Amino acid sequence: MSDEEGGRSPDTDALTHTDDAGDVQMVDVGSKPDSSRRAVARGEIRLTPATIAAVEADEVEKGDVLATARIGAVQAVKHTWETIPMCHQIPITNVDTEFAVGDDRIELTVAVETTGKTGCEMEALEGVTTGLNTVWDMVKAAEKDADGGYPDTRIADVEVVNKRKETVGE
Repeated sequence: MSDEEGGRSPDTDALTHTDDAGDVQMVDVGSKPDSSRRAVARGEIRLTPATIAAVEADEVEKGDVLATARIGAVQAVKHTWETIPMCHQIPITNVDTEFAVGDDRIELTVAVETTGKTGCEMEALEGVTTGLNTVWDMVKAAEKDADGGYPDTRIADVEVVNKRKETVGE
């Protein structure tokens, strides 16, 4: 892992987000060169087939599920630095969201691009999780069972699927 991923420094075995006293610290990226960066994350929400049909037919009472989830995903990307304590505020240059609707699930893929000194994989992950949470919020009335639970609903398999970094000027 590189320092931007919250692991160990590439030059030592030292943890990068703690100081010598063990206190948490933000990594200083000031001396790093600007790079063009892209990260892609994905995840899915499992739903009942009846809920999927309602989403596809735009018959969910709260409104257009995927459009609302897309807005939620983009907003989350832009605000990641406010919710993940050691993330830097970075200039987001592009966000792409893509939904794939299956018989019992909706998959969301979020691609984030930036030019700066640190990566954007946390932003892509925040986009996926918030986008999927937004889907859940929009369909929860349809997914709820008689006891008020969600036995068929779950968010799963959230992961970073791709990361790229190119030094500006290469």
